[in-house]
Amino acid sequence: MPGMELFGAEERKEVMDVLETGALFRYNHDEMRQGHWKAKDLEAEVRKFTGAKFAHAVSSGSTAVATALAAAGIGHGDEVIVPPFTYIASNEAVLYSGGLPVFAEIDENLCLSAEGIKAAITPKTKAVLLVHMCGAAADMDAILKVCEEHNLVLIEDAGQALGAFYKGKSVGLFGKTGAFSFDFFKITTCGEGGLFITDDEQLYKNADSFSDHGHDHVGNNRGMENHPILGFNYRISELHAAVGVAQMRKISKIREANKAHQQYMKEKLSVIDGVTFRPVPDPEGDSGTFLNFFLPATELAGKVMKEFGETGVGGCNYWYTNMYHFINQWDHLKNLKSSAPLAIHHLGAPQDYNNLQLPKSQEIVGRLISLGIRATWTKEEMDVLAEKMVAAIKKVLN
Repeated sequence: MPGMELFGAEERKEVMDVLETGALFRYNHDEMRQGHWKAKDLEAEVRKFTGAKFAHAVSSGSTAVATALAAAGIGHGDEVIVPPFTYIASNEAVLYSGGLPVFAEIDENLCLSAEGIKAAITPKTKAVLLVHMCGAAADMDAILKVCEEHNLVLIEDAGQALGAFYKGKSVGLFGKTGAFSFDFFKITTCGEGGLFITDDEQLYKNADSFSDHGHDHVGNNRGMENHPILGFNYRISELHAAVGVAQMRKISKIREANKAHQQYMKEKLSVIDGVTFRPVPDPEGDSGTFLNFFLPATELAGKVMKEFGETGVGGCNYWYTNMYHFINQWDHLKNLKSSAPLAIHHLGAPQDYNNLQLPKSQEIVGRLISLGIRATWTKEEMDVLAEKMVAAIKKVLN
């Protein structure tokens, strides 16, 4: 959790700017602000870091995905290809937009594969919601080719991948729209927050209005603004944005430390026969937030995680049994349990979610263990952790 590791004077200064003026709302109230516009500052920092032409801060990574879908015109009745391995918010955003999720296979890079997308396409497919999982980009050359061939709208959920690039280009900028998360567990955090990016001015205007009840934000009298489209309240507060401003100014330093520590731990674990690593298409573009490695079989990965628990190895995720990140535990989604009817209840699901055939995804996630990388680790701490991990894995494999 690198972002929260580095809270300090910078974050306090930005927050106090807001508290001392009392202007907690991101719009208007110019006379109170004393020149402080933290949401705008956060957006500027993200534009500078990613190279995006347009950025818009919202209340969470989840609402950023919802905004990205809406801005790109994805909604009622649209079939959207999605991964079975993601934080469930990705698929919730599709459902609550009125869309119909179609699950496709991932590959060992932990993201939707071009082959998986192709196999899931039907005449009703409108879009692909591509999730860049665990801090690194999908195979963008292959995926863009499929999307172009089949005229599919590409939306990128880069909630876990701020700081990731593919051949020098930031994730989130390959599709029509992209989304980042700034929650407590991300490379940089607002506590709660998210951000939408695009290079398309009209889609930015769509997002800007959609995320604030349709306001066009023209003029200085909020009560008299026009409403070009319907929207909802996905606004970020100035307090949350203030934390994000200080955090974004640290992201290059965090990313550099992540990547160095990720490589160090990879070298330590590379001595184990039977352990393999995520084949990232662009290793240089990895944000370094996770070290993802595979055991030879699902049963062995489960035993390794049990051994980690018994020997005090922390910081590892076994997504195969995680309640929120893998489809095996999403009974509420598979059975479409919601507090009120959704479009999918009336239109029907495009797949039988209780009988999905995704053998490759099951095998990949079953063998996967992800070590969360800390930017503040010392060499001594990494040596101790690596020694424990190597011993635990060797005990299981031997």
